[in-house]
Amino acid sequence: TGTSNPNKAIRRKYLRAVFKNGEFNIYRTPTKALKLFTNYFILLVETRWRWTLMNFFTAFTCIWLFFGFIYWAISLNHDDFKDDHLPPYQNITGFTPCIKNIYGFTSAFLFSVEVHTTVAYGRRAITLECPETIIAMCLQCIVSSIFQAIMVGILFAKLTRPRARTQTILFSKHVVINVRNEKFCLIFRVGDMRKSRILYIEPKAYVLRFNSDYNVLDDSEQIELKLDIDECESTFFLWPVTVVHVVDESSPFYGLSAADLLCTKLEILVLFEGIIESTGQPIQARSSFTEYDILWGHRFVPMVGYNLDKMLYDVDFSKLSEVQQVDTPLCSPSEYDNILLMFPNEAYSEY
Repeated sequence: TGTSNPNKAIRRKYLRAVFKNGEFNIYRTPTKALKLFTNYFILLVETRWRWTLMNFFTAFTCIWLFFGFIYWAISLNHDDFKDDHLPPYQNITGFTPCIKNIYGFTSAFLFSVEVHTTVAYGRRAITLECPETIIAMCLQCIVSSIFQAIMVGILFAKLTRPRARTQTILFSKHVVINVRNEKFCLIFRVGDMRKSRILYIEPKAYVLRFNSDYNVLDDSEQIELKLDIDECESTFFLWPVTVVHVVDESSPFYGLSAADLLCTKLEILVLFEGIIESTGQPIQARSSFTEYDILWGHRFVPMVGYNLDKMLYDVDFSKLSEVQQVDTPLCSPSEYDNILLMFPNEAYSEY
């Protein structure tokens, strides 16, 4: 249904808890300061790559600078930077520095990098003259190993998380309502465009009911819908599936007619969960439908056929959201059930 008010159209677009692409339209008002340091690992896993890499670069540089400063301070306190104690004159004066071939802070910084990366170019090395330098080197090895293990864990978690996999799972743009086997059914479709399979699929749906101004959500109006899958078993996602909710006495749509649906402010949150066959990781794709996405008296057109030339099944994803109109009573399912009790020969049946 269209509208002549552009502001109202924009308002309808953003007044949903979950966008079509699965992103949440939720802002959490903090009650106290966020503890970012306690959630540092999760923060770097969930943030964008550019911020994660920038944090890595900054953290490594800070470690090198910190321990480079310690080595420089130890050498400075040992008088290693006096003119007659510098490396070119050490053989003449017989002076033994804390770290060989150290000229200043730049040399100390390079030594810090060598200790961390174990490159060891062969020129700068610790002597037995300063025990505190040995302690600082051991401490840097421990800190660097712990930090590097954390960084590897973050990279592994970020590379293997299944969020990118959800982008290939597509939901139909609309939900349709029609009559199947003398029962009103609410139906939507889900398809996966990648060749790697998803196992143990489980669709879920929840209904959120709002007041007329879209600004109040009653916790008691979050209702889970009972769903069934038509085309396949839950253990094998062969091709796009049709998810069906039978509108019976336990359904929140049981008392709604086609006219009532236009005046109802609701949102259907749909989840699609499963296991990625290649990695064994769980995956969850999300989308939502508002009352403007529900088409009463329509059905989805078939999208799976057999190609005789290629001898393969042809799945046309361009038809995932394509619908056609079918005869469907405009009354509510509860009224329709009462009519069937009085006039059993007047039943509609799409299939």
